[in-house]
Order: sequence, then C-alpha cells, then structure tokens
Amino acid sequence: MATQPMLSAQARRLARWLKPRLRLGGRGRWGLRRRPLPLLARTALWAGALIALALLVPLLLVQEHQQGVSTSARSERAAPQAPKVSPPPSTAAAQPMVRVYLSGTRQVESVALEQYVRGVLAAEMPSSFELEALKAQAMAARTYIMRRLLAQDTSGAPEGADVTDTVAHQAYKPLAEMERLPKEAAAKLSRAVEETEDQIITYEGKPIMAAFFSTSNGYTENAEDYWGNPVAYLKSVASPWDERVAPRFAESTTYKVEALLSELGVSAQALKLQSGGGTSNKSGSAQAIRNQLRILSRTPGKRVGQVQVGTEQFTGREIREKLGLRSSAFDWSMVDGKLVITTYGFGHGVGMSQYGAQGMAKEGATAEQIVTYYYKGVKVDKASKLASAKLKG
Repeated sequence: MATQPMLSAQARRLARWLKPRLRLGGRGRWGLRRRPLPLLARTALWAGALIALALLVPLLLVQEHQQGVSTSARSERAAPQAPKVSPPPSTAAAQPMVRVYLSGTRQVESVALEQYVRGVLAAEMPSSFELEALKAQAMAARTYIMRRLLAQDTSGAPEGADVTDTVAHQAYKPLAEMERLPKEAAAKLSRAVEETEDQIITYEGKPIMAAFFSTSNGYTENAEDYWGNPVAYLKSVASPWDERVAPRFAESTTYKVEALLSELGVSAQALKLQSGGGTSNKSGSAQAIRNQLRILSRTPGKRVGQVQVGTEQFTGREIREKLGLRSSAFDWSMVDGKLVITTYGFGHGVGMSQYGAQGMAKEGATAEQIVTYYYKGVKVDKASKLASAKLKG
C-alpha cells in the first residue's frame, strides 16, 4: 500500500524540522550563531511534537501490521510450490508385463505380473477357500509365469502373447471380468496376492514347474508316471485332506460297451468275444467283456498304470483322456451289461492339490508349509531377485 510510506516520510520530515528548533544554541545553516528560543516556545514545540508523534505512531503500527498480513498472504499465494518428489519406484512399477491371449475375444491383454496372478487366482481357485490356500495358489501361479518369462517361452500361445487364458497354460480372468467380482471376493483375492507379492517357488535357484490340479485321490502322482519324465520336486506324497473337503471326490459314469470301444478306438474283434461275437448285452458277452478289461498295474500315486482291453493295452492317462474321465485313478465294473467307471479326484495329479491345500489350510498350515509339502526340496524366493540376476547375466 502507498499510505504507509507516506506516513513514514511525514514522521521523518517532522523530526528534521524539530531538531534544530529544540537545540539550545549552535550555528545555523550558513554558520551563523542561533539565538535560543524562549523557554515557553520550546515547551510548546515539545508538546506539539509529542502530540504529532502520538497520532502518527498508531497509524504506522496499524499500517505495518496490515502490510505484514498482506505480504504474508501474497507469499502464500505466490510462493512457488515445493517440487513434488516422486516416490521411489515400487515393486509394481518394476514388474514385468504379461501378455495374455483372451480366447473369448481373440485379443491380447497386457497386465503387470501381480495383476496377472490375481486374474489367475480368480479363475483357478474359489475365493471361498482359506486365505493360506489362496496364497499358496498365488505363489504357484506366479512361479509358473515367471518360469516362462525368464525362459522367454511362448509355446502354445499365439504370436504377440506369452500365455493364453486357458488351462493349456493357466486359466485367467480378464480385467473386465475382475471388475464385476463381489467386493468381498475381490478384496480377499487381492490380499492373497499382496501378502505373497514377488514370492515364487524355486528348486536349486530356479523357478519350478509349479504344476497343480484340483483334487487328489489321496495321493499326488510322480511326474514320470503321468508325463513320462522325472522331475526331482514333483514326487508322490500322501494327500488325505481331499476326501474330507472335496465335494466331488468320487464320481461314477456308466458306458455302453459299444460307445466305450468306439471312444477307445478298439474293435469288437479285439475283445475276442465268444462265438456269435458282437457286443450285445447278453450275460455271456458281458462276462466275456469283463474278463478282458483288466487293470494291470497302478502307480505309486495309486492311479492306473496299465490297462488291458482285449488285445490292446493303454496307460491310465490314455484311458482318462480318451474317455474324458476326471482322473486316472479309477475302478470299473460291469452292471447290467454296461461298464461303470468310478473315478477318484480330479486332474492329472502332479504337484499341488488345490483341495489338499484347502484341507491343510483348514488345519492351520501356512502357504509356505503347503507349497513345501507338495513340492519336495523347494524354497520360497523372490521373483525380482531372479529377474535381476538374469539381466546381469
């Protein structure tokens, strides 16, 4: 404001005017000696000066205060904001991206690693499962994709994708579907992913082939007994929890003999039927069929190893895949001329049983205890550490 400087100037002029007049003597401007003013005059001048100062000082103080407030307000408005310091990159910022081929829309969705794990978890395991079981599944899912990414393995995926959203790799729920999840379910899945963030399962310093399946028959399977090749950490272990917690532990399916032979690609002649041949439901023919369907061996995981069908032999896996059975752990019997096959468990049986994990979690096991039980000789490690080591290498 202009008022404050003006008042200050007036006060200075008054002081300069009073100074020579209040002196008792001395010389004037041109060196001439002054005559002292009479006492009464000096007293009147002092009184006037004091009155003037009494009037000016409050005004000066008020103006100074107002100027200070105004200056402070201007400073708050006009002072440049302190530069925003970006937080250090989080784990999320450093995450690798996963390109997922969505089979429904035939498009590729690119998501950060942890979001991909969340989508797999939503598709592969019910959110109603125990938190520790969900965390074990999250660790397995993250390990699976990190193994592929580190090896630059895109096998089985269309060009421009790392994996598909099918069980050929890992089932995956895309972002649009994730947004429609109930809040409670979404929060639980997020918690399982966040509490295992960056955690993968390794064997001798490398991500494992983290195979998993739905339900065991009471045991898991050796990798070599289902896939033909041994894997040190994919060994058969007892899994007694499945029968107690899985809703569809055992299921039976009935087949007409003709349909069964057709599915297996076996001719009626291969059964060496008694005279008259055919595959009729007559008791004699049924008895002949039953005598020529035999389970020759079982694996350490109590699944079917070899099967004899007339003159043909199949592995338990081949029977499962040709007939679309829930597992290769099965028995069969003839009832009223038809073949009844009862399966136990669901899935290939190698690695971690999801319902087994649920049963363990219900009994108080942690996610780490679950994965180190189903995968032998492994440890929990950091995905970022392995990725960093690969880049340095």
